[in-house]
Amino acid sequence: MSTDNTLSAADRTTLLEVARASIQHGLRRGRALTVNPADYPETLRPLRATFVTLEIGGQLRGCIGALTAYLPLVQDVATHAHAAAFKDPRFPELRPDEFPKLEVFISVLSPPEPMRFDSEEDLLAQMRPEVDGLILQFRQHRATFLPAVWENLPDPHVFLAQLKHKAGLPLDFWSPELRVERYTTEYFGGDAG
Repeated sequence: MSTDNTLSAADRTTLLEVARASIQHGLRRGRALTVNPADYPETLRPLRATFVTLEIGGQLRGCIGALTAYLPLVQDVATHAHAAAFKDPRFPELRPDEFPKLEVFISVLSPPEPMRFDSEEDLLAQMRPEVDGLILQFRQHRATFLPAVWENLPDPHVFLAQLKHKAGLPLDFWSPELRVERYTTEYFGGDAG
């Protein structure tokens, strides 16, 4: 495995195939595809955190993942692909007629790193648009935006305000107790069918 954890084109293709197969398995059998990491290349076996995002016609159809690595990469993708299709509480379960139109995107996360800042302005100055995913936490409130969200929220002020909103906090909320971590992702996928 390369030191920067970048996946090869073949590894990316394999993960996308596993994601689609797990969704198809869910449509047929009602559960995620069982994946044995030993059946896959070594590069797909390390513990890695992922999110799987599903879209139909450019519209979100499901997104489920984890911020902490707890499964081998290939198994994590199979689990989250199934969950995005059938367990995202924002959407009904995926229907068989939707599967051919489904676009699958995978985000493989780097380990989160705490950010140090003295004020909201300091935090905003450190944010890297189109690069950083952020995890925001204040007491029991917690939310994340993947780096791909920058496409829809390119202004750092709006990105941060909407992340606060997602965490259940006011848009203009600020506290010295606010904690923010950043991570990057390797993001790939698309192509319905």
